[in-house]
Amino acid sequence: MARPHLYGDIKVFSGSSCKEMTNRVCQNLGLKISPSKTRIFPNENIFVKLGVSVRGQDVFIVQTMSSPVNQNLVELLIFIDTVKRASAGRITAVVPYFAYGRSDKKDQPRVPITARLIADLIETAGADRWMTIDLHAGQIQGFFSIPGDELTAFRLISNHLAQKQLRDTVVMAVDLGFAKRGRNYAAELHLPMAFIEKHRDPEKALVDSMTVLGNVKNQNVLLVDDEVDTGDSVKHAVT
Repeated sequence: MARPHLYGDIKVFSGSSCKEMTNRVCQNLGLKISPSKTRIFPNENIFVKLGVSVRGQDVFIVQTMSSPVNQNLVELLIFIDTVKRASAGRITAVVPYFAYGRSDKKDQPRVPITARLIADLIETAGADRWMTIDLHAGQIQGFFSIPGDELTAFRLISNHLAQKQLRDTVVMAVDLGFAKRGRNYAAELHLPMAFIEKHRDPEKALVDSMTVLGNVKNQNVLLVDDEVDTGDSVKHAVT
């Protein structure tokens, strides 16, 4: 009978994009952030050096893909490669925000599926597992060949909103693809729901909000979406 593979101590490294979050996670787990140094040279090349041995260890690299997106993405890949070449036992890429998630299908001719590309890059760099929070679409999980976990902030957010005892409020899904997620919030908060049908200009990357489905007159609107560029469009659509 084969014995399960046992890894050494847990090592947690933080990329430059979310050091405060990593520090809070480690405090809750009773761990310390392992030392590392990240430098950006004048030619914009990124250099990562670990400050501790990770040989045979269970390593977690926390790096989100917020702005600057591409710089943080490349830093994550270099960090993974650094840990792999230092002979880590297992590498988990913890990516709180997974960028390029909206590019998860070919919705027009001659375009990429960038979410799949990012998944391939993380795997090729050397990650053994991945972890993220609330992907733009569930099918992105299938883009990875390595195992992983999609966590959700639904319970934390809904509990926070419930404490506010919202009145005269409508939960609005700012995309028909978010209808299920919006419905979950509406049910949890005991609020009515509305939808908005939108059209995106592929050339200008702008959102044109077209039709509101539901009653929002004289109501506060609680948006359920993961896009930062829809707020103004929705505001115009419901006023």
